[in-house]
Amino acid sequence: MPTQPLLQPVRLGALELPNSVVMAPITRARAHNPELAPTDLQATYYAQRATAGLIVTEGTWVSPDAIGFINVPGIYTDAQTAGWAKVTEAVHEAGGRIVSQLGHVGAASHPDHFGGRLPAGPSAINPGETSFTPSGPKATVAPRAYTGAEIAATIADYRHAAENARRAGFDGVEIHAQGQHLIPQFLNPRLNRRTDDYGGSSEKRARLLNDILDAVGDVWGSDRVGLKMSPLWISGTAFTADEETLADYDQLFKRLNDYSLAYLHLMGAPGTIEERAALFSRYRGHYHGSIVANLGFTRALGNDILGRGIVDAVSFGAPYIANPDLVERFAQGHPLADGDRETYYAGLTEGYTDYPRHTRVLPTT
Repeated sequence: MPTQPLLQPVRLGALELPNSVVMAPITRARAHNPELAPTDLQATYYAQRATAGLIVTEGTWVSPDAIGFINVPGIYTDAQTAGWAKVTEAVHEAGGRIVSQLGHVGAASHPDHFGGRLPAGPSAINPGETSFTPSGPKATVAPRAYTGAEIAATIADYRHAAENARRAGFDGVEIHAQGQHLIPQFLNPRLNRRTDDYGGSSEKRARLLNDILDAVGDVWGSDRVGLKMSPLWISGTAFTADEETLADYDQLFKRLNDYSLAYLHLMGAPGTIEERAALFSRYRGHYHGSIVANLGFTRALGNDILGRGIVDAVSFGAPYIANPDLVERFAQGHPLADGDRETYYAGLTEGYTDYPRHTRVLPTT
């Protein structure tokens, strides 16, 4: 049914998409090698899902100091970049478009990832999260506070990762600024108690994000840079959305209009279509560029919110695990398969590249 809003083409910055279905970034922990490089397995996985209007890769480490989860690939070495080049080639050969999500967990990591060395955060305050280490899940600890020189080095890491993404043949990049990761830590007044140019007012707490957007935009041009954020994120001991933090995000969204980004990828909240529409209308009231809506959307909810003109595209995460042909299933009204949660973050091909496409059963005569 080509009249479905989800199946209509859309332009996000410089990215021309044949439909409005975005594959959201989904951590799958399949980089089982010392280099943390993607392999032919990732190339197969992403190519299987190339009918999405746009694929956003799993969050990908911008440096060794960014690591906070086992078996997740990076994009800071030549070996990793070469691995991602195989992925983008496979996706492009299948007719798709793919951007690299650049990530850093900051204080939400653990010393086990760094040979006993403390991770760094905006201030020496424990975020109260859990890090998935080589020996299992462990509670985070109080990090060391970033020095000014380390902040500058981290911004340079994002620039280098963006350059590697270009070398690897991606169509753009997305900055990971959602959840409990590094950028949201700097935005968070409970975790950022700095008194320099990167702390204090909400504008100063957003400076790291601004500097990263400038660095990555210098490499790509802002119209090929997306940004994923989650104003309503609640977890650990520090991330609790309230009217003060939501008001800070409102003002940040207004300032982001100056960047001419490809899109702003926003996590919403579970709820009815009216509740979702109200939330994304709040975001739309402040941000005038392209918005990709995320979190818990179905085909019906996605078509509805797009039909209201509030957002420009809708991203789907969990449905893409077991439905590589998600767009085709939406188009034909086929039911969705359920994913095996036991293999979400474990295994190799099982629960990763072995989900079949929908097979139409013809009636017998």
